[in-house]
Amino acid sequence: MTIEHANITVTDPKTIAAELCDLFDWHIRWEGAAINDGYSVHVGDAGSYLALYAPAGLLQTSPIDSYQQIRGLNHIGVVVDDLEATEARVKAAGYTPHTHSDYEPGRRFYFDGPAGIEFEAVQYDDA
Repeated sequence: MTIEHANITVTDPKTIAAELCDLFDWHIRWEGAAINDGYSVHVGDAGSYLALYAPAGLLQTSPIDSYQQIRGLNHIGVVVDDLEATEARVKAAGYTPHTHSDYEPGRRFYFDGPAGIEFEAVQYDDA
């Protein structure tokens, strides 16, 4: 089995999707009207994607750290072919990489990206 997609509520799906395309060499798979008069953009590659959803009306934010709440989104892991090139794109986009680690089965770093979502970029040793 494979995870096909994750659906995340954001403020501006089009802008965030464009940034993710630049960061990860993804493309827009689909976009259009969605549930509750909202709008969604599906961004990813041929095998999986993120559904970025914005409902009609106001959104609420939580002051609680995602790691301390049930149903919190902690981070999204993205497998990349070239960790250094990805880190350069992340920095060029104005984000700050942190928590660099190198342990089996691969090397990784994290960054707080579009919409404040934390991403993990990982390159596996066998890739």
